[in-house]
Amino acid sequence: MANPVLVEVTRGAVVESAHRGAVCVVDADGKIVWEIGDTARPVFPRSAVKAIQALPLVESGAADAYGFGDRELALACASHSGEPEHVELATAMLAKAGLDKAALECGAHWPSNHDATIALARAGGSPNALHNNCSGKHSGFLCTCVHSGIPHRGYVKAGHQFQEMVRDAMQSVTGAAHDVDHCGTDGCSIPTYAVPLKSFALGFARMATGRGFAPERARAAKRLLSACMAEPFLVAGTGKADVALMQAAPGRIFVKTGAEGVYCAALPELGLGIALKCDDGAGRAAEVMIASVLAKLLRSDETLAAKLIQLAHPPVESRVGAKVGTLRPTAVLN
Repeated sequence: MANPVLVEVTRGAVVESAHRGAVCVVDADGKIVWEIGDTARPVFPRSAVKAIQALPLVESGAADAYGFGDRELALACASHSGEPEHVELATAMLAKAGLDKAALECGAHWPSNHDATIALARAGGSPNALHNNCSGKHSGFLCTCVHSGIPHRGYVKAGHQFQEMVRDAMQSVTGAAHDVDHCGTDGCSIPTYAVPLKSFALGFARMATGRGFAPERARAAKRLLSACMAEPFLVAGTGKADVALMQAAPGRIFVKTGAEGVYCAALPELGLGIALKCDDGAGRAAEVMIASVLAKLLRSDETLAAKLIQLAHPPVESRVGAKVGTLRPTAVLN
């Protein structure tokens, strides 16, 4: 079935673009609380599931062995913007395991933060793997390998002992098989698996509540989500939607974006997990979708809901900063 239009983009009084998508909200028992569109269709979660992929870092004892607190755990779950604070912290994490940037196998790209890119270029520098938005996650991977006595070279490859640990965690948390027929390669070179959208929603409901987890995993999940909510800047960066959403209600909202219009989220106070996909991969539309979903679920808090509704209606601006249109959720999301 065709997914419904969930976001419109206006210019003046005319709808210029429309974005279709699917949304699933699930409790930790697997009960669907709210569903829009085809949530059974397999999707690649991309970076939206980094908090689940970070479970081995905590469960192996590596995080405690290296003295990692909220800041390091948040970076291990991050898609950061390559600002100096992100780069410096990833460097420090690697150093705890006796490694440096040469051990990273995620590849290099310029920081997504404009000011950080300009500063690096002006200094005559060039990007390295530490500027990769996934360097915090990969630093966590490498620390887990070293602490666990796993050879770290080739740690990004499917079938590597560490990637099997990550795959096992993903399967256990989401309840969905992560098999070779649905495996692709993520932008940072690790395996990514396409499974039903509703499985990711269930996974984050479990991460938020610990329901169905052994005590050790429940504690690890709570620790990781709490770290992200405590340090949202390290999860994303200056001006990022993830930061604005988590700062709107500190300690109450966990969100994580993924490439190609994916979002995962958790509301610990309600015991709910959320997963959504914008069909055409538009990140700006996915941001409107997640803000709208959160506003609906948290509508009993009128002040917070108003903040989220505002975030769900970002302006379209001209090059001189004049508002010339808006992004807005359709009635399906309200």
